[in-house]
Amino acid sequence: MEYACPSARRSGTIGAMPKAAHASSPQIAHVSITLDDVVPEVRRIIAMPLGIRLDMLHLIIQAAMGWTNSHLWLIHARGSTWGVPDPDYADDTIPANRTFLLDMIADIGANRFEYVYDLGDHWSHTIKIVKPMPAVPGIDYPLLIDAVGRCPLEDSGGPPGYMEMLDALRDPAHPRHAEVIEWPGPDFDPNDANHAKLETDVAALAKLMAPRRRASAKPKPKQKRRKRSDDELF
Repeated sequence: MEYACPSARRSGTIGAMPKAAHASSPQIAHVSITLDDVVPEVRRIIAMPLGIRLDMLHLIIQAAMGWTNSHLWLIHARGSTWGVPDPDYADDTIPANRTFLLDMIADIGANRFEYVYDLGDHWSHTIKIVKPMPAVPGIDYPLLIDAVGRCPLEDSGGPPGYMEMLDALRDPAHPRHAEVIEWPGPDFDPNDANHAKLETDVAALAKLMAPRRRASAKPKPKQKRRKRSDDELF
């Protein structure tokens, strides 16, 4: 289901969402993150603020998926690209640290876009804004809602290489079985998302993102007045 503000819906297309109040915005959304071309399915649902910058979105995706943030990344949407521009190479990459998620969604007029991690292995993720809603007071975001499937191993060759690795792991007759069994180990389970670790990593990121609350000033203890002697009065 595509999302648009009720006042902005037009002729079956997604209208502009309101401009972000950015980091202070109380609006959040359930965001679906699906790793493309991988079986078994690898998918996450995260509740996150819509007023964050795209470089922070990148960190949330990394923590929720289980990646190690060891490679370059890009966000693609309707002919535009966001990321970390290379100062030695002129291209059309828009700085992610200067773009807010809500503004990007408004500009592209859609609630779905692509996130690519590791430009060599090319792990493509489909990101979809599923359900905008008000933030719940007292909850720190991002918040892991659901996790399905284990994140592939870094540097495993993208979806084709990872799928071959799983085949070799399952088949003792596979020519790469002995090699693969030494890498992830025989207990590697692509269906086990390791939810507890992902939840911990996302919660740690939420703690860093939480607005700092000023500590209430503690009243200074009253000093006892020393009773002066009659000689000190004159």
